[in-house]
Amino acid sequence: MPTFDRLAGLPLRVDGYALEDRRQDWQHFTRATTTIHLHGAGEQGLGEDVTYQVEEHDALQAAGAVLDLAGEWTLEAFCEHVGALDLFPATPQTEVSRLYRRWAFESAALDLALRQAGAPLHEVVGRDPVPLTFVNSLRLGEPPTLEPVRVRLERYPTLRLKLDAVSEWTEDMFAWLAQTGAVDSVDLKGMYRGTTVDQPPDPVLYRRVVEWFPEAWIEDPWLNAKTRPILEPHRDRVTWDAPIHALADLDGLPWPPRMVNVKPSRVGSLRELCAMYDACARRGIGMYGGGQGELGVGRGQIQLLAALFHPDAPNDVAPRPYNDAVPPPGLPSSPLDPDPAPIGFRRADDA
Repeated sequence: MPTFDRLAGLPLRVDGYALEDRRQDWQHFTRATTTIHLHGAGEQGLGEDVTYQVEEHDALQAAGAVLDLAGEWTLEAFCEHVGALDLFPATPQTEVSRLYRRWAFESAALDLALRQAGAPLHEVVGRDPVPLTFVNSLRLGEPPTLEPVRVRLERYPTLRLKLDAVSEWTEDMFAWLAQTGAVDSVDLKGMYRGTTVDQPPDPVLYRRVVEWFPEAWIEDPWLNAKTRPILEPHRDRVTWDAPIHALADLDGLPWPPRMVNVKPSRVGSLRELCAMYDACARRGIGMYGGGQGELGVGRGQIQLLAALFHPDAPNDVAPRPYNDAVPPPGLPSSPLDPDPAPIGFRRADDA
């Protein structure tokens, strides 16, 4: 049975919702998210909007709970209703934000429907959650320095890494990083445009990445006449993230992928996400999960999905404190116990 079909008929009563602001100052910007509290029949479902523009969280929260969500639904009908609504008080700066916010409401609805049914997600989809492998995703600063890697490996010697490579990395930096043996994947950010993390296609950078990290996954290169010949011999370890919003996007990639980054918030629709999981499994395409700077329940939810659908991949879903400038001692190591809550779509820590 398709995964979504196992969820679609769950009864869902919605009485209303509330919005909770979360903010954290990071090195060069303030990260804001909004937690959606969807409530009904004495239960509460949670989801997290990971839209990146702070002012769009301000506008959402200032508008308040103005969406018409109350009623008796099935989960399928509610998700279709949410998909037909404009969830933004004003046009968002980037269209992908519409998917981020849709996921926030649909994940809250999934949590609420499961809690009202008295069941956990893994029981309803018929999968056992198992400990999940994770990596810690890092940028090395401007100008780049090896210090973020040093401090992590000194405290957590077995930690695995996903690194955002930039043209400013020197040959010596590549050599030092390679000798750690800790790099599982390298993100080239080649598909981004107009963001603070854009990395133009650089043949020198691409060649260094493929040569210094011969076993690592290579995420989101930009292919052109100069870079494609460098990546083509390594196509089996090229993976994609930013272009993946829907199942159809798998067929629009430069070549059939062996691995893709499936971010629930980037897909947006619960139905489409389930279709993506099913299709990748059917086609033999590996999957790993990716975070979006979650500050609340959203991080545990993507960890739980990774534990159910792709636990053995280099999931970019490390526990939140690994993203601190200096991670504190005592953090759980990989593989991570998913520890689902007894009911709902949450980890026990968020119950």
